[in-house]
Amino acid sequence: MYRLREWNRGDADRLLEAFAWRELAWQETEIPRTPDEAMEWIDRRAVLTKEEIHGFAVVDGLDKVLGHVQISVTSRRHELGWLSFWTHPAEQGRGVATAGARLASRFAFDELGLFRVEAGHRIGNPGSCVALGRAGLLPEGIERAKLLYGTSRYDTASHARLVTDPEEWTPEGPCKY
Repeated sequence: MYRLREWNRGDADRLLEAFAWRELAWQETEIPRTPDEAMEWIDRRAVLTKEEIHGFAVVDGLDKVLGHVQISVTSRRHELGWLSFWTHPAEQGRGVATAGARLASRFAFDELGLFRVEAGHRIGNPGSCVALGRAGLLPEGIERAKLLYGTSRYDTASHARLVTDPEEWTPEGPCKY
């Protein structure tokens, strides 16, 4: 139902809609606010692959952008990657983040040769917790005051999936911290 593809310039309007959402703009460092900035953001995805940062649009069967998922290789020696994602605000609650995280993890294992994919989320973000759990990333613990947004620090829950882990893990309440 969902798949990953490279971003293209035709996605600029959809990208701007997503970044108009305060929650997303609050978390990102590179925030496109104009059509030209959106094109630059999209063009930069191709450059980032040379730095081993692989970002994809998560799309549906009609090729509509529903979100973004990214795998950053953090250590070739240890075969580690970092997973991040966001979902367009109009598409939340449809399993986009789960599908994107699952597909990106598979890409990390099959195409990049990674052994472990890690991710994290603010403790107060249960949707991300559920999406990561359903994508097979097991909760591993709490990282205190890890994130700084504005002048506030936030604890995060850390998750990881190993290449040897099952594709899907769906216990009740994966983040009971």
